[in-house]
Amino acid sequence: MAVGGGALLMTDNNASAGSANATRQDAWAQAPKTINCPDVAAGLSSVPQQSRPTVDHELAQLDSQVADAYGQLAAGGAKAGQDWVRTRVLEPLSSQRRRTLDRIAAEIYRASNRPDGWDSLASCTVKRDDVAPLAAPGSSTGTPTAPAPDASAPAAGGQASGGQAAAGQGQNGPRRSDFVDIRTVRPNVANPRLQSNASRGTFRSRCGRNENKHFNPDNVIVAPGVSNGAHHMHDYVGNLETDAFATNDDLAAAGTTCTNGDRSTHYWPVLRLRNGKNEADANLPGGGQDGNVGRILQPASVQLTFRGSPVSKVTAMPKFLRIITGDAKAFTNGTANANASWSCTGFENRQLKDKYPLCPRGSNVVRTFKFQSCWDGKNTDSANHRTHVTFARADGSCPQGFRAIPQLVQRITYSVSPGSVFAVDSFPEQLHKPVTDHGDFINVMSNSLMRNAVSCINNGRRCG
Repeated sequence: MAVGGGALLMTDNNASAGSANATRQDAWAQAPKTINCPDVAAGLSSVPQQSRPTVDHELAQLDSQVADAYGQLAAGGAKAGQDWVRTRVLEPLSSQRRRTLDRIAAEIYRASNRPDGWDSLASCTVKRDDVAPLAAPGSSTGTPTAPAPDASAPAAGGQASGGQAAAGQGQNGPRRSDFVDIRTVRPNVANPRLQSNASRGTFRSRCGRNENKHFNPDNVIVAPGVSNGAHHMHDYVGNLETDAFATNDDLAAAGTTCTNGDRSTHYWPVLRLRNGKNEADANLPGGGQDGNVGRILQPASVQLTFRGSPVSKVTAMPKFLRIITGDAKAFTNGTANANASWSCTGFENRQLKDKYPLCPRGSNVVRTFKFQSCWDGKNTDSANHRTHVTFARADGSCPQGFRAIPQLVQRITYSVSPGSVFAVDSFPEQLHKPVTDHGDFINVMSNSLMRNAVSCINNGRRCG
């Protein structure tokens, strides 16, 4: 597995280049930086079933190690030189990771072959957030405006809301370059043409807007049995018992916020208003302890819609099917699995993958998660939580060996005043980048409700 991102710059030993080296060191120190490590979980396409609980626990330890290392890097600030970063942050982190990787390999090796390329996954680098800042929206000059070292994202008029620096989170994101005025984006949505055998119906579950404030920083899909496995706070609707320790039996017996009795679990990272006000989790894991600050915004609306295939009928999802869409580590991993989609009401033919939208007055921020709609017909999960499902091809058909299932679309809107700074919760080292947004789903529909959903979709009806 290749290590993505930029490598840590090494000190130039040529004395004649001292001045230039000092300049490079200063520039390196001033740019926001983060920890960039190979994503071990993404490469685990096959783990023996009996080894998965132990492997999942160790993978969560890798995430905690990176989060701790990022915290040390951030605490070092601009005074932390490259030698300090290498000896105090990167080398200890690599040693920790090597020991954890050895434990994972030993667990897998008990029932299977030792994974290939294992030794290359321990080393990490530093990645700079050195994307050129955009011009402030509303600027008449069009000249790029660089943020101050501690500046947060821009308000609609180019000013940081309230003149604040996102409660001191400038180095942790977001930056001005993470935002764009939606009115400057060209329409970019194209839908495949419907074929004669298309399944044209929809099925909707109405599950509220998390009025009961079901939050936790767990991820029962990726890190079952691990408290704070996500290192960021999740919003939940549907199943009332979802946390890191919920079993399939727990989910099947739980209550639900859905009006049709659907016990499925839906969750996504919370969106926070960066207005300098603290939330109740300001000093807790997943909140302030992991760099997630500000007031949690309740969605203005949540729509959970299952739709059909443009080229065929769909088959029922199996109970307890788990699907993740998007990549919570896309800033350091790259965008291969990124599936964030940001827009504004009234402008949803313009979708953004790696920018937050600045919406005009009267328009709400929109997050849309379109889930994988092709299933392998066998597994409800996979070792990397991805290979048992996939996206349809450009023409809407499923790859060979996969069958079409109802496609879940989670659409969440927020009322955000023009000029307000906001950011999605993220792993600390992901710097609250919009490209890291993601949605999660566990199907806990009863068999009869799933049959009803499939019937509605295949027969062209609109249900719910």
